Amino acid sequence: MSEQNEQSVGEFTLAGPLATAPPAGYTAPEPDERWPLPGGFAHVYYGERNQGIVRPVLMADGFNLGKSDLTWLYAGLDSTYPMLTELRRRGRDVILVGFNERSASLLDNAQTVTAAVHRTIAERLGGTRLMAGGFSMGGLVTRYALARMEMQRMDHQVGVYFSWDTPHRGAYIPIGLQAFAHFIPVPNDFARQMNSPAARQMLWRHYDAMTGQNGIAPERREFLKRLDEAGGWPRIPRVLALANGRGDGTGIDVPPGESVLKSERVYPGTAFYAQAQGREVTVAELRRRFPESEKTITTGDLPELDGAPGGTLRSYGILADALKKAGAQVDLRHEEICFVPTVSAVAIRDLDQQKDLYANVGDLAPDESETDDFIWSSSTTPHTAVTEELATWLLDRLFG
Repeated sequence: MSEQNEQSVGEFTLAGPLATAPPAGYTAPEPDERWPLPGGFAHVYYGERNQGIVRPVLMADGFNLGKSDLTWLYAGLDSTYPMLTELRRRGRDVILVGFNERSASLLDNAQTVTAAVHRTIAERLGGTRLMAGGFSMGGLVTRYALARMEMQRMDHQVGVYFSWDTPHRGAYIPIGLQAFAHFIPVPNDFARQMNSPAARQMLWRHYDAMTGQNGIAPERREFLKRLDEAGGWPRIPRVLALANGRGDGTGIDVPPGESVLKSERVYPGTAFYAQAQGREVTVAELRRRFPESEKTITTGDLPELDGAPGGTLRSYGILADALKKAGAQVDLRHEEICFVPTVSAVAIRDLDQQKDLYANVGDLAPDESETDDFIWSSSTTPHTAVTEELATWLLDRLFG
């Protein structure tokens, strides 16, 4: 296998269902309005029988590299379960908020959401309070935007805020996988995504390519400080949270320390292992031919994150696809792993301790959560997947 094969492997990003192409045969409707916004844009879809914006629901896009594709986002939110169709059928106007660069700082993209809220208020017919939230990163951006508006004594007029599988306490990409992005010896999309401001702010632990160490990124500490200074959460609206992971403490079957992915022919001998507890745990053995190099990636004192209860991402499956495309032979044992732990999505526990990460949320006092009401999935589902169970829960509370 050639040098070109190895170099081509990083031409991918880790993305969930909302950032993938619509299913065959599904066509999203044309928006009734398109708004340019600072750092982004919005598509407006009127509710049935509405001649303008009457009962607005703002929904902010999630994380990936590059510009939001709101046509794909609409399809992701409506094709498996018709949540947007149902919202509009009940007379709600859907406003999808996108970003010019989804991997930019959450603080910057919060300005786009703030502008969308102001524009919505200005265009609204009547006085119905807004509903606003987002999916994954979009929930965190909206949380900060609304909290900051309250701190600045701006009237955002939001009555309900929701977050869908949002990493309130952090998201998880395996340290070995992050390290591999920088082991590819040429600039690549995967490395750009992992090293982006938004990734540094949201990842619970970040791999620093310069030092080879993993820890809490300075950008995350700064974001959490700014969020705390803004009051942490918006206090005026009712705060709702949804988790794609289970809440009974049951994770997915990814035994700690077990091989999850091995590659031959391209990056021959490279192997990744599920995160285990311990002082010095090997999570990846990285090997390449061009230029020849070897690196062992270890972690210390981390809980068993790969199999934790939470919304899943095809983290290793996406890499395996890229390796196979480059001509590798892969041994893939676990394509999906935990991405946003349930306790993070419902803001009830931190991720540092095994007992918290695997807590039975149903046994915890609901007021331990920083939200007013929350739901977890009865079965493990992909990160931000719109299931009937979660969508109907949200719709019931938006119309309750």
